[in-house]
Amino acid sequence: MAAGRRRTLSRHNLERLDGFAQLSPEVGALDEEAFEALMAEDPDAALALLAGAAQATDPLLRELARRLASRVMVDVARQGRSRSGGIGTMRTAPYQPDAGDLDLDASVEALAQHRAGAGLDVDRLRVRHWSRPTTALCLLIDHSGSMSGRPLAAGAVGAAAVAMRAPAQYAVACFSSTVLVLKPMLERMPAELVVDDLLALRGCGITDLAEALNESRRQLYSATAARKVTVLFSDCRATAPGDVLAAANGLDELVIVAPEHDDTEALVLGTAVGARVARVGGPIDVPAALD
Repeated sequence: MAAGRRRTLSRHNLERLDGFAQLSPEVGALDEEAFEALMAEDPDAALALLAGAAQATDPLLRELARRLASRVMVDVARQGRSRSGGIGTMRTAPYQPDAGDLDLDASVEALAQHRAGAGLDVDRLRVRHWSRPTTALCLLIDHSGSMSGRPLAAGAVGAAAVAMRAPAQYAVACFSSTVLVLKPMLERMPAELVVDDLLALRGCGITDLAEALNESRRQLYSATAARKVTVLFSDCRATAPGDVLAAANGLDELVIVAPEHDDTEALVLGTAVGARVARVGGPIDVPAALD
């Protein structure tokens, strides 16, 4: 990661956040019981606070927060449904030449009758074959200055949720002035590690949305799934040169996940390119938005 992406938050800045004194009562400390209490009271605020602590200048606090965040974000992501997007599924189908291997269990009656002297009824034979994953996902997380706090925590939950829905064919990229691919499409990586890498980053104010969409097209090109979906976590406020509409129209399918109180540009883009727009109040809403 570039050095400019690893800027940290001072304790003075973090102390301005509600609940931080309970979460970290002293330098180098993180109170997990206090975090659980904050989660029970306001889970969105608690997750945003934890995401901030994961970027602390204090190295002990930062490590503790990132370790806890990796577990918690994945647990929150499990609230949604898993998709059949893995390495493939073994399916049974009617017999066709070269369609697969003969399924002996499913064809046992037809084979027994043939051995008994009856003609072979090929319509009763079945074969087994691997079907390719149904969906490949590329998650784009806006990491510009306008997408910190709750939106960043929502992006972390989104990364974990995407990993569960398309475990073998998904990619995750963050973008601000440049695009950084955290998890390439065909590379294996635990969801916890993707979340940890995401929370280690700090973005800047510029948003190169067009290049992010172009990177999604490049990542999905290598996927073999029948359906290829780009999931964009952003307020869609592009501030860098580039043809956003052309880049969005170059995608097979686009889903935009936007903050519910900052969704104007996202709705405009969604209408212009025929994308579905989901509005989320915070990270807790993300699994349902992706389902």
